[in-house]
Amino acid sequence: MRRLVGWLLALAVLAGAAYVLWPVIEGMRRYAALVSAPVPAALPNPVPGAALTDTWGGARSGGRRHEGIDIFAKRNTPIRATTRGVVLRVGENALGGRTVMILGPGGQRHYYAHLERYPDLGRGDWVEAGDTVGYVGDSGNAKGTPPHLHYGIYEAGGAINPYPLLAAK
Repeated sequence: MRRLVGWLLALAVLAGAAYVLWPVIEGMRRYAALVSAPVPAALPNPVPGAALTDTWGGARSGGRRHEGIDIFAKRNTPIRATTRGVVLRVGENALGGRTVMILGPGGQRHYYAHLERYPDLGRGDWVEAGDTVGYVGDSGNAKGTPPHLHYGIYEAGGAINPYPLLAAK
């Protein structure tokens, strides 16, 4: 009888551990599938209906070049995720103001900047393409300019021009 109770107790402990660890294991599986997936050949416009203009490489203050494109739209227009992915960062910085960074397929990082505000979104959240990740604004160094989204894509080698991917959809 003691042996049976010991086995049942061991099974209960293992079941409890599996219950606690399963979300971690599932998250690791999703993350591995995400970073090993091929990068998209085309992406949807993160501000559906807004006009796209290739502003990549334009001169910026301090001798910088524009590492993304600006998509102008009415303030508070919802911004949609262009890919599925995991939220790496929700927060503010000097240039981008209110920003969201999402890790997408192939390990690309998708950067949404100059947001007016955020939805209920936090680090580690999973998003699907089309989910709202912010709202068009003019935060950061864009303060006082017409409201727009700065959208950038970063790979291990640096920034890439998102315009051809958005125009291909």
